[in-house]
Amino acid sequence: QVQLAAFGGGSVQAGGSLRLSCTLSGGTFSMYAFAWFRQAPGKEREFVATISRSSGSTFHTDSVKGRFTISRDNANNTVYLQMNSLKPEDTAVYNCAARRFISTATRPSDYDYWGQGTQVTVSS
Repeated sequence: QVQLAAFGGGSVQAGGSLRLSCTLSGGTFSMYAFAWFRQAPGKEREFVATISRSSGSTFHTDSVKGRFTISRDNANNTVYLQMNSLKPEDTAVYNCAARRFISTATRPSDYDYWGQGTQVTVSS
């Protein structure tokens, strides 16, 4: 069965950078579109970024535009979230998700597979 594994979280100071990675096993990586979501304590899950199968289409939520970049490496079965200029409000558990469609999507219900979360903590 399809499984996702997310890693790369950690603790950084405001202004710092982290790169999250997510790998897929049990399926053909290139057949899936991916997204990153995050959930802060006491808040609902929030869409962060999404990328299509071919990397031809990406979309980032407004609060991370210009700071975060989603990308994928089909040769290495990995999707990335490069996070720069981190802010305390970026603190959350970050999850990657996959759907076997060409196009991107922004709702959690659009995704069939989820990885475990990875904690990102940004201190001021």
